[in-house]
Amino acid sequence: MHFTLMNVLLIGSGGREHALAWKLAQSPLLTALYCAPGNPGIAEVATCVAVDAADHAAIIAFCRTRDVAFVVVGPEVPLVAGLTDALGAAGIKHFGPSRAAAALEGSKGYTKDLCREHGIPTAAYGRFTDATSAKAYLATQRFPIVVKADGLAAGKGVVIAANRAEAEAAIDVCLGGAFGSAGAEVVVEDFLEGEEASFFALCDGRNVLAMASAQDHKRVGEADTGPNTGGMGAYSPAPVMTPDMVDRTMDDIIRPTVAAMAARGTPFRGVLFAGLMITAEGPKLIEYNVRFGDPETQVLMLRLNSDLLAAMLATADGDLLDYKLDWSDDAALTVVYAAEGYPGTPMKGTEIRGLDAARSVEGVEIFHAGTKRVNDRIIADGGRVLSVTARGRDVAEAQSRAYKALDRIDWSGGFCRRDIGWRAIGRG
Repeated sequence: MHFTLMNVLLIGSGGREHALAWKLAQSPLLTALYCAPGNPGIAEVATCVAVDAADHAAIIAFCRTRDVAFVVVGPEVPLVAGLTDALGAAGIKHFGPSRAAAALEGSKGYTKDLCREHGIPTAAYGRFTDATSAKAYLATQRFPIVVKADGLAAGKGVVIAANRAEAEAAIDVCLGGAFGSAGAEVVVEDFLEGEEASFFALCDGRNVLAMASAQDHKRVGEADTGPNTGGMGAYSPAPVMTPDMVDRTMDDIIRPTVAAMAARGTPFRGVLFAGLMITAEGPKLIEYNVRFGDPETQVLMLRLNSDLLAAMLATADGDLLDYKLDWSDDAALTVVYAAEGYPGTPMKGTEIRGLDAARSVEGVEIFHAGTKRVNDRIIADGGRVLSVTARGRDVAEAQSRAYKALDRIDWSGGFCRRDIGWRAIGRG
């Protein structure tokens, strides 16, 4: 496999994209790295450009002007909107699935139906566009139960309802327009008991290559309490993903999905992110994402020894059959430093100091998500603002380093969970 040096454009502005940019910048295949729109952290490793990812013609024009040979699409919204279809039509190589294949994330109901059709293990469910039918379904179900907006709701369209009243309220909120078009349909599904894990696989349309596992912490509060968020921290590897569990996930979930998508004429190319529940019966699919996870990407990139750009090119070219990735034996852990008010309305505009002191802790990288630069100051400008990430010999050492670094950051407007990695460390 031979690649020439190239200019690359990365789409996105979050912590995931900073981690991808940090890793892509290390590739010997890279001439220049651009990011649209980027953030102050990404600006340290790439040239940030003010091009709107929703403007496909502007993205293509930028690629022509700057001789960009490869585009990496970070977030889900441009994928579901068909950016890669436009790039493909313009003859520009890209990493990320087509609009049709992105339905695996764009519609939870689509994925549930695919699982049912192909015997892929997942929770029993119903799909509804009206509240009366959805509430009638509840009469035959056990609680707790899970109510989900069908479409993209920025990680906030999921409610675990403890009883019927809570479930009915969640149905009313969803179908009542709280999530816009994403909530025009609701999926009601059984609550799965077990331990969650995040599993990633590169897919070239036919072949699949397992990546490292991770475990996210979705709830805003310590001991996994409070409302769901986009993720308050993560670590890798996830001890629950034993070699046997990885094999079962690939054989029972990932490979059948990729085969089904190919058979439908919508082959999946990119990274498939399976949110799993490891139950007493084995792994079951909670949902798919069609891009790297956030904050899981931050820990995966710290453990990946291989050239990320080369792996992405092999994925785009259909060359994963005999491809191998090299992972560090170290663990990695990331703590999300969020703005007060998140996951509701975050407080913006507060200054963040001490980032250089935090970065000086051994094994630590700090990835920006919701920040902006005003003159020489870094200002909080989002919900999840920073991902303080560390490597260590094990999860405990990585955790210690991450919190040591976080405690050097001077930011009055932020909060974090202090227990990221508790499940892994509790295993001893």
